[in-house]
This record gives sequence, structure tokens and C-alpha cells, in this order.
Amino acid sequence: MLTWDFLSGVLKNVVNRKIINTSSAPEAIGTYSQGISTGQIVFTSGQIPLIPGEGKLLDGSFSDQVKQVLENVDAVLKAGGSSLQNALKLTVFLTDLSNFSEVNSVFNQFFESAPPARSAVEVSALPMNAKIEIEAIGAVL
Repeated sequence: MLTWDFLSGVLKNVVNRKIINTSSAPEAIGTYSQGISTGQIVFTSGQIPLIPGEGKLLDGSFSDQVKQVLENVDAVLKAGGSSLQNALKLTVFLTDLSNFSEVNSVFNQFFESAPPARSAVEVSALPMNAKIEIEAIGAVL
């Protein structure tokens, strides 16, 4: 049963949200924030394999692109007081689900133990013709 104290606490955290903006991750390419923190939770916008400061997609193997995306996500999480190691949930968007095994291989390098919950879905297209995009929810410990 939801109590008024719980609901007022949720509303208080929403009202106290903070915009995350860091030069360690690519600038937003649209009308959105890199991330939002509220209370002990950080939400990132989807990150694609853009090179921070350049605004260009990484020209490398798919595995290299996954690494770049995870580094971008980590930069936003860290700017909000979290990190990939404190990630609770990742959502992975792929334009070709046959690349899923490569995603797993790279994730094994980043998450040696206690990986976050994760969903992966195939989509028809991503911004700038990227092949992968990842968004995250992280805990502030």
C-alpha cells in the first residue's frame, strides 16, 4: 500500500532533479539532457558511439563502438555521482540483433561480476545511422 509519505518523497525527488552535463561524454544532439539525477538515482539518455568533443561516430569495429558507447554512458553516470559499476539497468538498442554476441563479449570486459539488469531490442534505425545505443539507470552510493 502506498503511503502519503512515500508519494511525497517521490515527488520531492522529482522536483529536486538535477541536469547532468559533462564534457566527458558527447553533447546532446537534440532537445534532451545527457542525464538526470534525482535522489539516489541517475538516468542517462541513450548514448551512441560518438567521440566526445568531436561529434563524430567512432569509425571502428562493432566491438570498438560498443566500448565507446559504454565509456560514454559511464561518463554521464559518473557526472551524476554513479558509474557503470553501480548501474542498475541498461537498455541496449541494436539495428541488427545478430550483433548481440559481440555486445555480450564487450559487456564481459566491463562487468566481470554482478552485471546490471539488461534488455536488448532490435530497432529499425538509430540517430546518425549508429548501430548501437545504450541508456542506463544507475545508483548513487
